[in-house]
Amino acid sequence: MSVKRGSTTFLKVIIFLAGIAVLSLCIWLPVIAVRDARLHPDTAYFLIPFLVCAYGFCIAFSVALYQAYKLLTYIEKNNAFSELSLKSLKIIKKCAFTVIFLILLGIVSLKVCAKVTGGDAAPIPLGLMGILATSIIAAIVDALQKPLENAPDIKSKNE
Repeated sequence: MSVKRGSTTFLKVIIFLAGIAVLSLCIWLPVIAVRDARLHPDTAYFLIPFLVCAYGFCIAFSVALYQAYKLLTYIEKNNAFSELSLKSLKIIKKCAFTVIFLILLGIVSLKVCAKVTGGDAAPIPLGLMGILATSIIAAIVDALQKPLENAPDIKSKNE
């Protein structure tokens, strides 16, 4: 097993474990929402925007994980500089922007909920850290995307 194959296999395992974590979150979200609705019946209607954001986040994150898995498969098959890898990177970047939008939507609904109920909006800094991390991922994907867009030009010049 070569070093490249070993590292891509390791990354595939990490992606698979992250996918299991997202799946478990999707399974537990309704349980948590029902428990919270029973504890705070006056704010139960605010759970709907959170569930929409959470499931949208899970879907976008799962699509990005799948595309990253496909990208690692292309790298293993020495097709890293192909249209398929470029397409996967574009989809990952769109998913990152979708996640950022959904986190912002969750922060706004949390702020509204805190204003209406007089509660505390403590998880907002956590959401901002999520936005920062997702923005970094989007920037890295964009930086990887640029050389792939120019790869056919470079290849034709070298031939």
